[in-house]
Amino acid sequence: MFAFGISLLYFYALSSGRVVRGHDMKGTRFVCSAIPKNVDPSCSVPPNLMQSTSAQDDELKSTVMQLRENVLQQRETIVTQQGTIKELTSKLSRCEAAALDPLRDGKYKSQGSWRQDHSKNTMGDLPRDPGETIDHLGKTMKGLKDRLENLEQQTRTNASGSRMSNELRDLLKSRLADLEKQLLSKVAELEEEKSQLYNETAAHRSRTENTLNQLLDRITELEKGSSKFKSPEDFKVSLLLRTNYLYARIKKTLPEMYAFTVCMWLKSSASPGIGTPFSYGVSGQANEIVLIEWGTNPMELLVNDKVAQLPLSVGDGRWHHVCITWTTRDGYWEAYQDGEKLGSGENLAPWHPIKPGGVIILGQEQDIVGGRFDATQAFVGELSQFNMWDRVLRQADIEGMANCSSYMPGNVVPWVDSNVEVFGGATKWALEMCEDRLFDA
Repeated sequence: MFAFGISLLYFYALSSGRVVRGHDMKGTRFVCSAIPKNVDPSCSVPPNLMQSTSAQDDELKSTVMQLRENVLQQRETIVTQQGTIKELTSKLSRCEAAALDPLRDGKYKSQGSWRQDHSKNTMGDLPRDPGETIDHLGKTMKGLKDRLENLEQQTRTNASGSRMSNELRDLLKSRLADLEKQLLSKVAELEEEKSQLYNETAAHRSRTENTLNQLLDRITELEKGSSKFKSPEDFKVSLLLRTNYLYARIKKTLPEMYAFTVCMWLKSSASPGIGTPFSYGVSGQANEIVLIEWGTNPMELLVNDKVAQLPLSVGDGRWHHVCITWTTRDGYWEAYQDGEKLGSGENLAPWHPIKPGGVIILGQEQDIVGGRFDATQAFVGELSQFNMWDRVLRQADIEGMANCSSYMPGNVVPWVDSNVEVFGGATKWALEMCEDRLFDA
């Protein structure tokens, strides 16, 4: 019983948050401690027992504080939800009032009973219980949904009469679009045919004018009869020194060309390299067309300053007939010596048109148009029958000129005495090529 009483006194002290202490005048202090029922009070209580009891008290206090915090948080959540419910109630009231305004013009009299029941704003009379509020809002939303379905049904009924007209209009639009595409396609075809016809007509007119000019020049030369040679083409140009001032110049220039053939007779024994038999320079490109054998390099053909090496060898001091053909399509070229094709290639300035209005120089390579010659690149030897065409000649035609069975003056640059000027001591001499070639052989 004594132990039980001591225990009651200890728990009372804990519940009141105080520790029972006794004091006397001399400072004596009594401490009450709880001990188990079966323990002798005269024995001292183990410290670990007291420490475990204090730990249980701390745990109980911590639990009470957590419960209190949870209660406060739930109160705040309830207050927040009540504010949210009030805000939603106000917004729904405004939505219902805005939805009912268009219905007050009397167009939907058959639904007067619905308007009578719901014309007033009842959102402010919502029950305070959240469950009842949600049920009431659900009923209101269902009514609005029914109203919307009725309006959609009436709209479909009114639009059913015009469905056929809409389909017909779409069909007409599609047909008109197809007709417009066909018309535009036909117009484009006509424009292309017109452009092709114009180009063909212009090319034909240009060829006709060139032919007439050549005939007029030929007739004029024959009428003058001023040439000191037996025939206007029976002469050669001699360039016997390697200098930068001996050369001949062709008076005629070139038109724009997409292919060419150039043929000539050469005789040279210069070493190393025969030099530059001819060059054609235009504004912005001094090496538009060049035939050159410089130093120990093989003979080269330059078109727009692009290079192709030619398998030709003419430096033996004998007359040789040389022809070079080129076309802008794929940059394809051919090289002939004495009527035999010795080589060909492609990718030499492909798709590049030969520019018009330049200067043709015999015997020198141009660093600027018509001048700034380099003596190391000068041709040393003799030249004759330099002719140029604006197309690729057939191999049979080239063979005929090489074996003297035929002669074809160039349709762009013909070899005639009046068309060749000499400078710096270069000379012209009479020459019957085929006879001289036979004698040379």
